Amino acid sequence: MKHWAWVVAALYAAILICLTVPAVLLAFAPTTTVKAAAQAFAWAPYWIWLALMFVSQFALLAVPVRIASLRPVTSGPVWRTILAGGLMAGGLVAGAFLSVYELLTRLSGDGNWPFWSALALLMITWFAWVLAFHRLSRRAEPADLVSRQCRSLFKGSVLELLIAVPTHIVARHRDYCCAGFLTFIGLTMGASVMLFAFGPAVFVLFAERWKRLHPKINTVNV
Repeated sequence: MKHWAWVVAALYAAILICLTVPAVLLAFAPTTTVKAAAQAFAWAPYWIWLALMFVSQFALLAVPVRIASLRPVTSGPVWRTILAGGLMAGGLVAGAFLSVYELLTRLSGDGNWPFWSALALLMITWFAWVLAFHRLSRRAEPADLVSRQCRSLFKGSVLELLIAVPTHIVARHRDYCCAGFLTFIGLTMGASVMLFAFGPAVFVLFAERWKRLHPKINTVNV
């Protein structure tokens, strides 16, 4: 089952890669060409972000993998799942903050304080999420914990996109040389986390299909 988790995480990363150029074109067109949009693949922070999303997706699958493998769910996988979910929740808050900041200020402020503020909000949200779901893990079954996490992240991503999309539209109609970059970050986080929340559901589909194709192996494991 762990191999299936790698498949799901790799599929998630592949979707993000495939969406990169179309997303950039939608956000910054008509000022951006396909060649210019593809230059994102040569940007080191892009690959750092992608690697972080990939690792987080795999960490979120730690509990479903153990459940599907009929192994006991220890505190280690639960903590990895909670930490990964908390990081994504923090990213949503940071993306929403940057989108609203660009809407209100038109990037007229000096320095890098908006990014440091967004990072601070990310860390605070991460801590609050971990604390809340750690308490929930004491009285909820592991499968229910993951389900609640994913539902919360999906709802949060929808709410964040409801902020990022309108702010990005406003930014695109301003006298910028291109569309708003900070609102684009908000769009990216919202879409990424929305796809992220589907990971466990996709893994369960893979696992159920595998069990139907290999009933004898499943019986031996039981």
